[in-house]
Amino acid sequence: MATPNYSYEKRQKELAKKRKKEEKLKRKAEGKPDEPDTDELPEGGPADTPPAEPAP
Repeated sequence: MATPNYSYEKRQKELAKKRKKEEKLKRKAEGKPDEPDTDELPEGGPADTPPAEPAP
């Protein structure tokens, strides 16, 4: 039986993290937010709606 190659697995994880980080930086540089800001709510948004009443 072959022994697991842990260094290969670790390298693959590191490469995946690096790729993901670079993609995130690229999106950020393009000016497209990956998540919408919750601080700025549009008019008529969730802040203007009354809270829902729980069902009895």
